Amino acid sequence: MDKFSVLQQYFGHRTFRPGQEQMIDAVLSGRDVLGVMPTGAGKSVCYQVPALLMPGLTIVVSPLISLMKDQVAALKEEGVSAECLNSAMAEGEYMAVLRSALNGGFKILYVAPERLLTDSFLYLAANVPISLVAVDEAHCVSQWGQDFRPSYLKISEFISRLHSRPVIAAFTATATEEVRQDITRLLQLNKPLCLTTGFDRPNLYFGVARPRDKERYIEEYILDHPGKSGIVYCATRKSVEMLCRDLRKAGISATRYHAGLEPEERSKNQEDFVYDRCRVMVATNAFGMGIDKSNVSYVLHYNMPKNLESYYQEAGRAGRDGEKAECILLFSLGDIQTAKYFLQHSGENEELTPEESETVMKRDSERLDEMIGYCKTTRCLRSYLLDYFGEQHTGGCGNCSNCCGDFVQTDITIQAQKILSGVARIQKRWPGGLGVVAVVQMLRGSKDQKTLERGLDELPTYGIMKDTTPARMRLYLDALEEQGYLIVSKGEYPVLTLAQKSAGVLFHGEKVMMQEHRSSAKEAQAGRRTSSKKTAAQAETGEKDETLLAELKALRTDLAQKNHVPAYIVFNNVSLDEMAEKKPRTMGDFMRISGVGDAKARKYGSEFLKVIAAWVNEHSEN
Repeated sequence: MDKFSVLQQYFGHRTFRPGQEQMIDAVLSGRDVLGVMPTGAGKSVCYQVPALLMPGLTIVVSPLISLMKDQVAALKEEGVSAECLNSAMAEGEYMAVLRSALNGGFKILYVAPERLLTDSFLYLAANVPISLVAVDEAHCVSQWGQDFRPSYLKISEFISRLHSRPVIAAFTATATEEVRQDITRLLQLNKPLCLTTGFDRPNLYFGVARPRDKERYIEEYILDHPGKSGIVYCATRKSVEMLCRDLRKAGISATRYHAGLEPEERSKNQEDFVYDRCRVMVATNAFGMGIDKSNVSYVLHYNMPKNLESYYQEAGRAGRDGEKAECILLFSLGDIQTAKYFLQHSGENEELTPEESETVMKRDSERLDEMIGYCKTTRCLRSYLLDYFGEQHTGGCGNCSNCCGDFVQTDITIQAQKILSGVARIQKRWPGGLGVVAVVQMLRGSKDQKTLERGLDELPTYGIMKDTTPARMRLYLDALEEQGYLIVSKGEYPVLTLAQKSAGVLFHGEKVMMQEHRSSAKEAQAGRRTSSKKTAAQAETGEKDETLLAELKALRTDLAQKNHVPAYIVFNNVSLDEMAEKKPRTMGDFMRISGVGDAKARKYGSEFLKVIAAWVNEHSEN
């Protein structure tokens, strides 16, 4: 058989994807390889095809038990003799696999890195010819990688103990140039063919959104994409549980996945999603590796991940069939604190020395800064990602929220002068500066205990931005930091200090512009209007809302009479007023109305939603 026959017979493909044939040819010629191929590019074929053509056994080092099991199950379905060895196996089962491997029972054997230097595995390696060692998720060997695992450092020692050196093939989906160099050095690759097939996935739309209500955004997004399959990633198990519950209440077919579930439930929920029995998977980052589901149309991130490598790998699970798909990250300032908390409380890795732990923490913090930069940037998101991974590109992509967004340039010179003046006043009293929260509280005139204890209310700049929302304040601060007027220190408690460049704004009339979404600028303008001065349009909207309120009251009367209860038992006036104001369009929206519980939503929700939808359709053109 040749490589094309193997590809057709076992994997059902007639042609190779970009990069696969080059990697396979190199391995078959006895050359080491390093393949950096994005999720969905077909890395596994690059070592599975040679494994079936080369004599002897192929060892595949893989970090996750679930990933090993999925790969072995897929190979068995394709008629390939394969098995895995890991710590979750009972001793009898483990020894049975070893005996079968000794007798030539398998072509491919997956093994966890922790098992490589055990006596039983070394005995197997000494008595069975090994032609190829493939290292999956090879970035785990590098301290610069996002998932450094000290056990991966054992791989090169294992290979050095073999009677004859096999071909070594290393693969990863995401690796910067520094990580690629580490992989080559630490795995002792010998003049490898290094091939990066490209990080760009043109069919993926990348977006960053800052919705006020993330739950509502996700619910409406899913309802606006009927029949589509998607993944929603959350940072915590608690968020997974809450969001999955809310989506189900809204009538969305959703399931969940996180490490706190029993293995049986995780397996069932995963199968329900893969086989389209549930169309939405709400999960932590425990879900995804080795999941071969090609028709994922969107990946939403409820929270910001801890680094760009993780984000790109998780987002890359969308659109593996080549169809257009969307990857949208929902960002809030609270995500930064959550991510920092996870970094600081990730637990000590007993395999690391104190020096290694400190290095890993420092690099994790640097990667988090890059992730935050992605969420805040106003330039092309795809360019930002490709720059991070060291890939050449032509500039704006035209297929991300920043390229497609409606941006305006806002003159924030006055706001910049106020902020910089406030920071300058603080620095006179505290030369080292104070934190972002303290500065914002002072400028907005907060009367909280810390502000008053520090005497910040005595500064001339106290309260000079009292009408500016905290969210808007952070946009100004981000713009001033990005343009080099402010310095924000690194670390657990970052502080604000003036940059030398700020003198131009404070003393020489230098203008400061901020690029922002037009909608954000309009919201800021609307916020400056006083509540006592409604525009004609607002007054008209209010009158229209009154007609909707009348229809809702009429429906309430009908339902009360049918159910032989007083009208207020159906819904009180406060609930109807809120319905008229917010005009809920989904059951999830409806359940967020004050006074609407599960029972009333089930009993009355659909009828109220019909009336509201009909009213909105009737008035949408006026």
